[in-house]
Amino acid sequence: MKRGRAGPIGAVSVAAAAALAVAAVGGTVTELGPWYRALSKPAWQPPDWAFGVIWTAIFAFAAAAGATGWRATASTVTREWMLGLFALNGFLNVLWSLLFFRLHRPDWALIEVVGLWLSIGVLMVFLARVSRTASALLAPYIVWVSIAAALNYEVIRLNPPFGGAWP
Repeated sequence: MKRGRAGPIGAVSVAAAAALAVAAVGGTVTELGPWYRALSKPAWQPPDWAFGVIWTAIFAFAAAAGATGWRATASTVTREWMLGLFALNGFLNVLWSLLFFRLHRPDWALIEVVGLWLSIGVLMVFLARVSRTASALLAPYIVWVSIAAALNYEVIRLNPPFGGAWP
């Protein structure tokens, strides 16, 4: 085995640990307390329990994408870029939760979600160069973040003072 190249179990373990770390940190800043419960939300919003199920699946797919991309990559430089892109995405994922749930700033979160969405798109394009499968595994993530962005927009629209600043 080449130096710096994890075997299949190592790649999966690292990807799973990274996904769990992002999920855990994101979970600690997500507060479904009185502020969130008092917000008006669109009728089409999924029930609260569905968010945990959906995010669990997305993090599992993201871990699989990371492991698949890692195993398909022969270049150390390409692996470093991939890790950096996944790290940036994890940071933006947690930042959105922090802005929306902890700081109670859905308006700031809506601006930030553009960066989160773009980071997924960049990851998908990057991974497609080494593994179309790895890239495709992120499709549910970008779809869900698109839905979350629409929900975020609706929360702003339905809840003054945020709604007064948005069309």
